[in-house]
Amino acid sequence: MVLTASVIGCGVGGRLSLEALTASPLFQLVAAADVRFEVHKSLQQDFPGLQTFSSHQEMFAQCPTDVVCVSTYAPSHESIVLDALAVPSLRGILVEKPLGDTAVAGRQIIEAIKARKLPMVVPHGLRTRATSLEVIDRVLHSEIGELRSIEVQCDKWDLLNAGIHWLDFCLAATGEAPIASVLAACDTSTRTYRDGMQVETVAVTYVENVNGVRMILQTGDFLRVNTPGKQILFRLLGTGGIIEFWAWENGYSILNAQYPAGQIIVPDEFPVFGHRRHLETLAEQIRSGTPAYRLPESSLTALEICEAAFLSWQHRCQVRFPLASFVPPAPSDWHPGKPYFGAGGGRDGRKLGQQF
Repeated sequence: MVLTASVIGCGVGGRLSLEALTASPLFQLVAAADVRFEVHKSLQQDFPGLQTFSSHQEMFAQCPTDVVCVSTYAPSHESIVLDALAVPSLRGILVEKPLGDTAVAGRQIIEAIKARKLPMVVPHGLRTRATSLEVIDRVLHSEIGELRSIEVQCDKWDLLNAGIHWLDFCLAATGEAPIASVLAACDTSTRTYRDGMQVETVAVTYVENVNGVRMILQTGDFLRVNTPGKQILFRLLGTGGIIEFWAWENGYSILNAQYPAGQIIVPDEFPVFGHRRHLETLAEQIRSGTPAYRLPESSLTALEICEAAFLSWQHRCQVRFPLASFVPPAPSDWHPGKPYFGAGGGRDGRKLGQQF
């Protein structure tokens, strides 16, 4: 069974889908839509025979396909997905991360796809690589003892556009335990934007799950990663050891009872990974008629964490989950580090009980 496929939005993510669909024997790439006319010529050169359209509506009307990849920028995902779901030929869909510009939009996308009982994938690359999957497996099998924290250091990238990948990995490594709270600080002084979105200059996002595991993400334009020569660092700390790896690099270091002096391990990479692996998983779900939504749900949780981080910064507060129940506190004139003169309310930190 060969599935016809099309791509909407032909930037970086869209190109990854175009190349994956071309490389896979399970798909026939037939069409692409992009609002930028200058992109069409290069698409036709790189993908001979590809039909190109200036809008997804035009493409759906003239060239409906079995599979659609939505790779535009996040605020447009919801409306495009809803249009795709109205196409009778649709049998499966890929939606780039982040799922939407808000968690509400992300939830509406997933629920609309579920309502049609269609398979869906979100192409988080670390879910397809040998190194990251082996690290997850070792952590879940307690090879570094009970997991206590995951630290991520990420230079030249931001929380929404790259950190959402890292958060999805953190969720996988913690068995997707529910999130308890998020606290974040952001510097926005340089007015940095990336992939059509306003992003932080530098930020720290502090996440706690219900099991007490901490996930600490440091992201920003210029960040000193404290393992020399690395641009991205994951450090997983357990009661019986440490694992460190470097995102897309193949290989990781482990220090535990089995490797008391530390060991670098380089797994054999899978022959198929990245977007192609996700798309071929989608094809298998279509063939078997058994949609799986665990990864989309994890991606949605990662988006909720991102949104909670921005809310935490905006309202100067810890955001407790579930996010849908969050109510912003009243504006505060409380300034840590300033003297307290006994007026304006407050509570004595010397008299706090165990619960408050």
